[in-house]
Amino acid sequence: MNYLQDARQHVLQKIRRACEHAQRAPEIVQLLAASKTHPSESLREMYAAGQSAFGENYLQEALEKIEALQDLEIEWHFIGHVQRNKTKNLAEKFDWVHGVDRLIIAERLSNQRGDAQTELNICLQVNIDGQDSKDGCSPDEVAELVAQISQLPKIKLRGLMVIPAPDNTAAFADAKNLFDVVKEKHAYPEHWDTLSMGMSSDLDAAIAAGSTMVRVGTALFGARDYSK
Repeated sequence: MNYLQDARQHVLQKIRRACEHAQRAPEIVQLLAASKTHPSESLREMYAAGQSAFGENYLQEALEKIEALQDLEIEWHFIGHVQRNKTKNLAEKFDWVHGVDRLIIAERLSNQRGDAQTELNICLQVNIDGQDSKDGCSPDEVAELVAQISQLPKIKLRGLMVIPAPDNTAAFADAKNLFDVVKEKHAYPEHWDTLSMGMSSDLDAAIAAGSTMVRVGTALFGARDYSK
């Protein structure tokens, strides 16, 4: 646990320094532990070190971890691509879904969220720099999607999630500008508070541009083992 605790403190310190340089308050930038391919035991140790928000990319792997760690008060985020036939489990088991890029996905999540559950937090995934290999809606679709999705029951539309191409840190500023511009299209603008962007390698630039949530995996857990 000492290694994970030290790694988390190092990342938090890096976030604080980036916020200081950008003259932003550190407490408005949330650390999301990107935990795909890491075992439940590592998440349990990271939770003991103080981390409570975890982001998973693969649904089946995530469901197994949610079951194994149900005794912990973890805030579960799904940060992978959302497939239409997987929305039921996402609606029922997660607190946040970041990869929403179509109205039909948001409608299914809204319809499948339990009446007794709290609202499901969602972010729109935007292909901010037009990469052929990336999922996400185009920037010019965002305003209309926000106007439509913010009216749906049982979900809370919180903001945008972007993954620019490596080294294209200029796209972070484009995402922040889009985030600000479309806020007025939201039926509940007070909910529009999350700009999920930045990872281990580029969180400084993302925070400088206005990120409120950084998704960090390698710097917290070490290199992923894809053989397991």
